[in-house]
Amino acid sequence: MRVLVVDDSKTMRNIVKGVLTGMGAAAIEEAGDGQDAMSRVDAFNPDLILLDWNMPVMDGISFVRAYRGRKKTTPIIMVTTEAEKTRVLEAIQAGVNNYAVKPFTPESLSKIIEATLAKAAPKAA
Repeated sequence: MRVLVVDDSKTMRNIVKGVLTGMGAAAIEEAGDGQDAMSRVDAFNPDLILLDWNMPVMDGISFVRAYRGRKKTTPIIMVTTEAEKTRVLEAIQAGVNNYAVKPFTPESLSKIIEATLAKAAPKAA
């Protein structure tokens, strides 16, 4: 599993990377904001993107809209403190596959990642 972790907090990226490493992620790429992520995403070609909402330069929702606008279908999980129902709906309408609210436990994030990947997996014929 190749995962792009996008968050302006190095500490949060490290926490998420710890969870992903524990899940057996083969490769993890980091980006500090949406614009940084946009410049890396095509070359890295992730199987999953974990994305913060509130970041400088380009926020998470702007990244999702730009990325989905390029017809990309990689699953995206918004990992954020934004828990208002209107914000969750906005993210889903923009193209987010799932949503994790900070703070989270490693177990809860693992379950969200597993559920998102299972739902996004192509169905066997």
